[in-house]
Parts: sequence; C-alpha cells; structure tokens
Amino acid sequence: MTTPANATRIALVTGANKGIGYEIARGLAKQGMTVILGCRDQGRGEQAAARLTKEGHEVRPVTLDVTRPETIASAASEIDSSYGKLDVLVNNAGIAMEWQSKPSNVPLASVRQVYETNLFGVIALTQAMVPLLLRSPAARVVNVSSSLGSLCLTSDPNSELSKFLALAYNSSKSALNAVTVQFANEFRGTSMKVNAVCPGYVATDLNNNSGPRTPEQGAQIAIRMATLPEDGPTCGYFDDNGRVPW
Repeated sequence: MTTPANATRIALVTGANKGIGYEIARGLAKQGMTVILGCRDQGRGEQAAARLTKEGHEVRPVTLDVTRPETIASAASEIDSSYGKLDVLVNNAGIAMEWQSKPSNVPLASVRQVYETNLFGVIALTQAMVPLLLRSPAARVVNVSSSLGSLCLTSDPNSELSKFLALAYNSSKSALNAVTVQFANEFRGTSMKVNAVCPGYVATDLNNNSGPRTPEQGAQIAIRMATLPEDGPTCGYFDDNGRVPW
C-alpha cells in the first residue's frame, strides 16, 4: 500500500498505555498525527486508546511486546497494510529491576532481562520498522534513554547521578545510546533523524513514582525530537536543557 507524501503522519510509541509513553502518544496526537499505541497488554492498550479517542485524537492500540519477535512482526505487518509507512518511531518501553543494588550482587539473569527490553527489543523493533520509516519523507526515531546512561555524568564522583547504582538499567541505557549512534550514522544523508532523549526524573511505575517531574513534563523532549524540522539534529542525546554528554 502506498501513501501520499502529504498524508497524515503515522507514529508508533512503545509502552504507550501509561506514564511517559502515554503522554508522548497524547502529545503527538495533539499535533495531528495518527498514533499507534504499542502495548504489551491488549486490554490496557484499548483502555488507553479509548481515553485518547474521547479527547478527539486519532489513535489505535496494537499488541507489541518488544521481547517477543512475533508481536514485532505482526505490528510491522499491520502498519504496512494500514498505512504503508511510518513517520515516527518512539522506543519508550523500558524496565528496571535493581535500583540501589550493589553491582557485585545483581543476578546476571536480571541483567539479561533488562537488556532484552531496554536494548535488544529496541534494536529488533527498529530493524523491523526501517523499511516503513524509509517510505516517510521525514522519518524520526527517538530512543528514550536516561541521564543515568551518561558515562560522563555517572563517572563523575561529584555528580549526584554517580550515587544511583543500577547495573542493568544504567548500562542498558549507555548501550542504547551507542545503538542510537549506530542507527543515526547508517542513515546520515537521508531524511531520517535518530536521537536519544532523557525525560528527567519522572514519577512513573519504573521508580515507584518517586520522581519530581510529571509524565507530561517528561514527554516533552521526546515530542520535540519526534517533530524535528528538516534542519534539526541527528545522532544526538538531549534533555529539556539541550545536549546531554555521552
């Protein structure tokens, strides 16, 4: 199915039924995009879609667990048959399991589990969506990272971030930043832009709602990078204040 270049922009947001992902989806829908809510649980996805539809937004849920290849393939097929392209991919889904655990005590199985979602799932989903993204006249890929993935900041003993021990989560976000660079480098010279963002310390289920920022505040940087103009940056790492050091 082919889609005219001036047609409605299509966005896919993972982990979109709650928290930052929900607010990213909401923000993109407010800008007139058709937003596909990628959710592990179909029922929760439908509930989120119903709330956004009630607000007048064009959204639809799709069952998508980035650790299950069959759901990735199914989502790609559904987007292809329904829209023929993808303009925005926001890799937001993420998990954490070991806040403030000493790295020397974290079970390797836990590290693998976090990496399956935060890193390998992002790679697998992005690879599956590349053919659809290349049909967009201005594709944008946004990887939701964290300042806890910044080697510069977390290695500084004077930084508060150096006190947040989370072997699996922090290193998975560092690796996600490296993956962002790789995809961005592959598509330099094309209209596709690939960037990583840090939403800040947001109150979500991931941190037992301990953050001082709201999901809506945390979503703003992802929305901004998902709607970059033609002369916007690629291969960068950003928060609300600008570039974050790698």
